[in-house]
Amino acid sequence: MSTLVHGWEVVIGLEIHCQLNTQSKIFSAAPTRFGAEPNTQASLVDLAMPGVLPVLNREVVDKAIQFGLGIEAEIGHASVFARKNYFYPDLPKGYQISQFELPIVGKGHVDITLADGSIKRIGVTRAHLEEDAGKSLHEDFAGMTGIDLNRAGTPLLEIVSEPDMRSTDEAVAYVRTIHSLVRWLGISDGNMAEGSFRCDCNVSIRQPGDPLGTRCELKNINSFRFIERAIDAEIERQIDLLESGGKVVQATRLYDPVKNETRAMRSKEEANDYRYFPDPDLLTVVVTEQDIARIEAALPELPVARRTRFETTMGLGEYDARVLTGSRELADYFEQTLAAAGDASSPKIVANWVMVELLGALNKSEQDIGDSPVSPAQLGGMIARISDQTISGKIAKQVFAEMMTGNGQSADQIIAEKGLKQETDTGAIEAIIREVLAANEKMVEEYRAGKEKAFNGLVGQVMKASKGKANPAQVNSLMKQLLG
Repeated sequence: MSTLVHGWEVVIGLEIHCQLNTQSKIFSAAPTRFGAEPNTQASLVDLAMPGVLPVLNREVVDKAIQFGLGIEAEIGHASVFARKNYFYPDLPKGYQISQFELPIVGKGHVDITLADGSIKRIGVTRAHLEEDAGKSLHEDFAGMTGIDLNRAGTPLLEIVSEPDMRSTDEAVAYVRTIHSLVRWLGISDGNMAEGSFRCDCNVSIRQPGDPLGTRCELKNINSFRFIERAIDAEIERQIDLLESGGKVVQATRLYDPVKNETRAMRSKEEANDYRYFPDPDLLTVVVTEQDIARIEAALPELPVARRTRFETTMGLGEYDARVLTGSRELADYFEQTLAAAGDASSPKIVANWVMVELLGALNKSEQDIGDSPVSPAQLGGMIARISDQTISGKIAKQVFAEMMTGNGQSADQIIAEKGLKQETDTGAIEAIIREVLAANEKMVEEYRAGKEKAFNGLVGQVMKASKGKANPAQVNSLMKQLLG
């Protein structure tokens, strides 16, 4: 499928900045909680006061290695921290401690799923550790800028892709895949609104077969929707520029969501502009095979492996397996529900209830799976009552609606309290059918004349008369016998 835009080929590479969810910062013991009063979580180390020394947080290294294993990447057995020199008001040291030549995570890859269901592999060049900068505040300062250094020193994992993406859709799919993975591994909350997961987008265009074009970098975009809109806007800008005889100048740009356009921020720096050199206050980070084995042993089952198990062991289709492994919380919820439903309930039935009924209800109330008022034990217990024919699928929806109110009741409690148990007594169902047939002689005649729709109408009357409690399979069987 062609991904050309007005005859131009788009080339996209992404740099994702992911805050790691450690309790303290990468080089100090200061807390990393979001939302504290400005400048209340910045230690002397974060403020770069004279005489203080950074001390590396071991947990940060472990979390970076977890990510590397999650993308089947090379793990650096010896990685080095460097000073990246540049001036910015919210960078207290006048340099950022980062990694340059020897990162903690080397080459790896992720597989993304495209809209047509096809899979594309995107290369990851590297993922390196660094400290976050502070934050400049421009509101409510009467034309001045305030500086909040709470974020300074928060551990970041910068994930750099290869320029393998050829459309906006591929770029968004890649970001979503990485976002899902870091949350799955439990190394980041991935909260884009709070800035703990943000993206720089490198965009260029070229005629098919030509060398790579001049790229521009779109900085600090923190929503999937804005990533899509920003890249589209930059593609259109570059096409208009080149087709009018202009030239793309390498630069860092910002995206304005109100005007839906990108604007120049500064000319793009190269590595030599930053004057990288090894930080003299930090030793080389040495990672042994034993370290890697320890971390790998503690990894959760990864999304691809779990998806494969859902398909091969449980017999679920590819679509169902992919939806159910969209997040670790959802996959866990499904498996816990399946266990609660018992052996008589098929994985497909449980998957349908989770994907259609539960997720549908949660979407309407704008809730996530973690906020579900219905526990796996409750939902599994209700599905078990469908399997043993205590209730019908139709009655189950009434039970489920009651559970969604958050009352905490089990299916058995709701069924008993509201008298919803399905009628399976053959004699009682037959009596209802006879009453319905006697009261609907015209429909009986239509059915015997060959009109199949009349049969469905009679079944509907029986279900209505039984208040939905009659077993549908028994109703159909007995109805056909009595109609001869």
